[in-house]
Amino acid sequence: MLSARQIRAARALLGWSGTDLAEKSGIGITTLRRYEVQEGIPAANTSVLMSIKSCFEEAGIEFTGDPLRNPGVTLHLRNH
Repeated sequence: MLSARQIRAARALLGWSGTDLAEKSGIGITTLRRYEVQEGIPAANTSVLMSIKSCFEEAGIEFTGDPLRNPGVTLHLRNH
């Protein structure tokens, strides 16, 4: 799973706005904003969180650590 902090950090690393993530993941912007203001793992449908996570992973994000105690995010830059 992933935490709200990891969602915010991943967006920042990619330079994505909330709207960018909403469009790329197919999640409504209102839903995304609601998740991002929460602490810990958002109270959300697991399939929605997995959609967000998959979208980030396709863009080169790796989620590391425990999402509650030691949340981490790494961006793997791709060579073009």
